[in-house]
Amino acid sequence: MKHPGPLFTVLAGVVLAGGIGIANLATGTGATPVAGSAGAASATSSQAPAATSAAPKSEAPKADAPARADYAGHVTGGGASVAVSVRDGHAIAYLCDGKKVEAWLQGGTAGGKLALKGAKNASLTGSFDAASVAGTVTAAGKTWQFSVPTAKKPAGLYRATPKVKGTAAKVGWIVQPDGSQVGILTTGDDSAAAPALDPAAGTATVDGAPVTAEPVSGLAGSGDF
Repeated sequence: MKHPGPLFTVLAGVVLAGGIGIANLATGTGATPVAGSAGAASATSSQAPAATSAAPKSEAPKADAPARADYAGHVTGGGASVAVSVRDGHAIAYLCDGKKVEAWLQGGTAGGKLALKGAKNASLTGSFDAASVAGTVTAAGKTWQFSVPTAKKPAGLYRATPKVKGTAAKVGWIVQPDGSQVGILTTGDDSAAAPALDPAAGTATVDGAPVTAEPVSGLAGSGDF
């Protein structure tokens, strides 16, 4: 009998290879499924950071600046008082030390910010919200820092324009939230402490005569100060 030749050996190899391929398809262990699984795992891995990233923290909202408010108090360190009245985009402020230094200032407001100007290069800048106003005020060559609370009537800012011995005069008062007050009476080039104001009645006695004090708002009351 003759031994199988080379052709028989080749045919046997083809049959064997075909059997292995069929078995792989039946059991799901072929090369293509393995490559697909690796790709899916890679895609899942690349998406994981996005799924687990933390959302950015949001800042707490700031208190809204009121359209209308009045503030009064002492500058930082004492030595003077300041009052500010805000009305619908406009503000009037008054700085007073109760002796000689005083300044009336006014200007616009926007976004809770103040930028007020007065005579003789007086200025006030700051910000305000529903609870307080804070900033810097400059007058008579001096600068003060301040942070003062809201003021409810009768606290706040007042003024009057009486006559003293026949001469036109001006008076400004700041009534503090605790009821204390400070003011200046100016007659010509002379300044002195203002007479006591009765906030409930809105009157004071100047040069022996009764005078009506006008509450100052951010829209009116500063006159030509």
